Parts: sequence; C-alpha cells; structure tokens
Amino acid sequence: REMMTDAVRAAGEDLALVAVTVLTSHTPEDWGAVMGRERVDLAEEVTRLTAAAVESGLAGVVCSPREIAQVKDLVGDGGLIVTPGVRRDADAPGDQRRVATPGHAAASGATHLVVGRPVLQANDPNAAFRAIAEEARCER
Repeated sequence: REMMTDAVRAAGEDLALVAVTVLTSHTPEDWGAVMGRERVDLAEEVTRLTAAAVESGLAGVVCSPREIAQVKDLVGDGGLIVTPGVRRDADAPGDQRRVATPGHAAASGATHLVVGRPVLQANDPNAAFRAIAEEARCER
C-alpha cells in the first residue's frame, strides 16, 4: 500500500493510476501457485486487491470482465474499471481464462476495454475493431 500511495503522490493530479488485481490469464490454481497457497478464491483476491488500491488513492483497477460487478461499488462513481480479456463469441480465448464479450463488459460497468489479439490477429483489423466497439455501445 505504501508503494501505491507514493505512486499516487508522485503522479499528481494529471495522471490516473490503476492497479492490476488478478490477471485474466490466471485460474484459481495458477494464482494459488503464484501466491504460495493451495486454495485461492479469485473473487476474494480481487476484492482484497481492489480495496487496497482504492484505500491507497488509485483511480481504479484492472480486472477481469467477470469481476466488474464486485469491484464497481469499491471503486465508486468515477472510478476506473479497466478490463482486458474482452472477446467476442467468435474469438478464440487464447491464453485468457476469465473472459467476457464487449457487450457484457460494457453493460457490467467497465470504463475501459482492453482488446488486443481479437483485433490485431483479425483478417480485417478495422472491421474487427468496429464490430467490438459496436457491440460495446449497444449494450451500454
């Protein structure tokens, strides 16, 4: 928490900092191995890490689109919820384990969507981007 508080102080008012909770590529088993614990409840971990970020003064968090609902109240109105792991139904999940569609992420309250491979690896990246953006707008 001290590191996050110091980072907020150093950033000043012109830069919004967010903290990563649990990577979307992690399963409970993976995260347990990283943390040196046998059993891990990812929802509890995300809540714990979000609370620490908010208490430290960060502007929000990066979380799986599946965890937006549980962090929304913690970050409050105006807080940032950045969601990687955004995939359309037709997109391969790749190494991402906790994913959701752009529409679901937007409707759940994501403020920012992170979309990489579904656009970058598409035959027509422009069309893929437009389809993702449209789906996100339609669900808001």
